[in-house]
Amino acid sequence: MVQGVTPSGGKGMIGSLVHAYTPLIFWTGVGALLFRFLPQSFPRFLGRSLYWVGVPWQIFALVRETDFSANVGLAPVITIGTLGTGLTIAWITLRILLRLQSESKPTWFGEIESWLPPLDRASQGTFVVASTIGNTGFVGLGLIPALIGDGDMSWAVFFSVTQNLIGTYGIGVLIASHYGRSESQSTSWTLFRDIFTVPTLWAFAASYGTQSIAFPAWGETIVHSSLLFVIPASFLLMGMRLIQLKGIESLKTAAIPVVLKALILPTLVAISVAFLGLNHDARLSLTIMAGVPTAFASLILAEEYNLDHDLAASSIALSTIAILATIPIWLFVSQ
Repeated sequence: MVQGVTPSGGKGMIGSLVHAYTPLIFWTGVGALLFRFLPQSFPRFLGRSLYWVGVPWQIFALVRETDFSANVGLAPVITIGTLGTGLTIAWITLRILLRLQSESKPTWFGEIESWLPPLDRASQGTFVVASTIGNTGFVGLGLIPALIGDGDMSWAVFFSVTQNLIGTYGIGVLIASHYGRSESQSTSWTLFRDIFTVPTLWAFAASYGTQSIAFPAWGETIVHSSLLFVIPASFLLMGMRLIQLKGIESLKTAAIPVVLKALILPTLVAISVAFLGLNHDARLSLTIMAGVPTAFASLILAEEYNLDHDLAASSIALSTIAILATIPIWLFVSQ
């Protein structure tokens, strides 16, 4: 038996998966059904609304609940290292694919070409984001409690907070801003401007600065009601984009970023944290967090910065399926 996972914990894991995926399936289905009755421009409007209002609202609520005085040890450092590793392997893989495409193709390349994502500039940006940024909030923090029981949740919480701030709305925005424009338009000034105006970072600063201030009951209700709107809206957007995909052909193009995100990156993290001598809860939490599905924020960034929303939606869908197969692997290697 895996240390820290009891038989009831196994049932808890299944229950947690059901709990995590039920709203995903329901709201994604609703989004797919609604799309035919809505203007073609609505998904982009919804994505931009989430970027400027929904996600900052959610981050504001999360930060108010986070105890930043806790002894988190190496968690933020490992999170940044994980992001750097994911970014590096995504960039190297992308360079290899671009070189194979630009040179005379070897005979075997034609056989796998249908599995490759588009390699235009917008798709390159989505490829890197989808391979690097994971859904640590909804899926990660939804699964960890069932996997470690009454164990130490601090590693998972700080991984999620650090990735949202430095990864999704730091590195992710820089990548999206760079690839969402032509090379001549992507200047140091535009990148700085886009980072400086990221609403989520301002929401974090505002929430952190007001943590010690008690809000009236109605204020707290408004703050924490973000989950009632932001997560369903994200799934609605995903459903609207999924219904536009070209079936299995679209999912095939997400295979490479999903392999990088769901298999290679968490494998490297599992090996690294084993050498650090961390306890079971820390090893399992960090490995699971590294291998969670591609973040829904990748689709939001694609809408905001005109990246490849088809590839983003395909990567989210395929990596969400993949985690069902990878969780038992991470339970085994973290024992």
